[in-house]
Amino acid sequence: MLQIPLWKRVVIFGVVVFGLLYAMPNLFYDRVERHNDAVAAIEAQGATPEREADAALWPNWLPNGLVNLGLDLRGGAHLLAEVQVEDVYAERMNAYWPEIRDALRDERETVGTIRRQDAPAGELHIQISQPDGMARAMEVVRGLAQPVVSLTGVGSTDIEVAGDGDMLIVRLTDAEMAATDDRTIRQSLEIIRRRVDEVGTREPTIQRQGTDRILIQVPGIGSADELKSLIGTTAKLTFHPVVGRTSDSEEDPGARNVLLPSMEEEGVYYILEETSAVSGEELTDAQPTFNQQDGRPAVSFRFNPAGARKFCEYTSENVGALFAIVLDNEVISAPRINEAICGGSGIITGQFTVEESTELAVLLRAGALPAEMTFLEERTIGPELGADSIEAGRIASMVAFAAVLVFMALSYGWFGIIANIALLLNVGMIFGLLSLIGATLTLPGIAGIVLTIGMAVDANVLVFERIREELKTAKGPARAIELGYEKALSAILDANITTFITAAILFIMGSGPVRGFAVTLGLGILTSVFTAIFVTRAIIVIWFDRRRPKTIEV
Repeated sequence: MLQIPLWKRVVIFGVVVFGLLYAMPNLFYDRVERHNDAVAAIEAQGATPEREADAALWPNWLPNGLVNLGLDLRGGAHLLAEVQVEDVYAERMNAYWPEIRDALRDERETVGTIRRQDAPAGELHIQISQPDGMARAMEVVRGLAQPVVSLTGVGSTDIEVAGDGDMLIVRLTDAEMAATDDRTIRQSLEIIRRRVDEVGTREPTIQRQGTDRILIQVPGIGSADELKSLIGTTAKLTFHPVVGRTSDSEEDPGARNVLLPSMEEEGVYYILEETSAVSGEELTDAQPTFNQQDGRPAVSFRFNPAGARKFCEYTSENVGALFAIVLDNEVISAPRINEAICGGSGIITGQFTVEESTELAVLLRAGALPAEMTFLEERTIGPELGADSIEAGRIASMVAFAAVLVFMALSYGWFGIIANIALLLNVGMIFGLLSLIGATLTLPGIAGIVLTIGMAVDANVLVFERIREELKTAKGPARAIELGYEKALSAILDANITTFITAAILFIMGSGPVRGFAVTLGLGILTSVFTAIFVTRAIIVIWFDRRRPKTIEV
């Protein structure tokens, strides 16, 4: 018999209502967006009358999820950056030097005195005064090697050691360089994502392309230059002992020293020890503040326990000496250490504006980029172009919608009207699912929805044509409808499962616009099958129970 239990009807229409309820906020997009921004600002920075007014624009008990608009719909900035992974090799060798130095000093009787020499990036050259002890020196350094932490470098060590006369040469292995490249890109991705998230942008696209490139797309940001200023600097904070001060930019700083310009004093340069005493990587927090002495904007910072201990030890041992605070190879300030600083916190002062101190705090909290980035491609997409895209997508959707509705009504009469109702519910449920999962809608995503509109009625066409076939065999209306749904089910599932597999492959293998198309297509397939198999059948059953027609026309 053509019947659906009451509990199944409740579940079917409950799912529909649930989907439409989550889609509803998109009808009031601007109002809900202002509400969400105000709520987030109140939680982070406290309430103000303006924020409370915006928060009251939408009831808190209603869903407030929105379909995020992608770069091509909302406007924003697009960058393609190349990470200079080679920069990390020299840092790896610098980090190895203290450990190797201490190990070789313990073998002084065999290797003699040691002196570090200049070397290419990724190599460490150490001259020993007793070449006869080269074999022992190589053995000691090889004992410091660590296994490569990567799937492709299993069984390999991170350094290889060679001797050339009185010169001990230490270099990174190929396996370690490949692993370092991968770690550098992953770390850069995470830091960029944190920096962009700090600004509060919605659904940025930050993903790896190739071996050393990163694609960054941020909807809603003003320009590519604004995005570059946020992520383009390494924000590398270090603390160095001061060797001297000069006004000659060409002066030779000496071995293992660097010459860096002063940010505050034009024409002044500081000679610093190349090896930093404390690194900004050991910071745990940074906040914009004001210097209590002169009221100028500044940035307060706090170290983790290891950094606080190192900072305390160094300042205790060097009271009276100058100590340079270096940001991105510029000396912010070089104060004198008047006493030991053991509280684990401090303040960075300089010629900052409020905006600059806020941006610096954001960069320091997110961490330093491990390597410099070169921007190969940059584009700014204005909101006007996004509005044009939305309008074009809206017109295309309406034309497709109207054509399908008219075709179904003319071809299948009352049954076609029922299919049209299910189609309207289907589109609403797609937007509900997009809002629920926080997906981003792009122009290809709109194309996926338009394609779904055409595909959504395909299942109903299969059912209705099967009902027609059953009616020709002189079966009653109830039996014909029941057999129509049963016999069309396998064809509906086969067609939609294969299409869903295609959408899944596009999502896994694709990126950017391709994934946006795959998301809307995949969700559209799920809602289409649900509405065709369950919703239209439930509506037909309810209509049939009330009218009890002796004959039907499809």
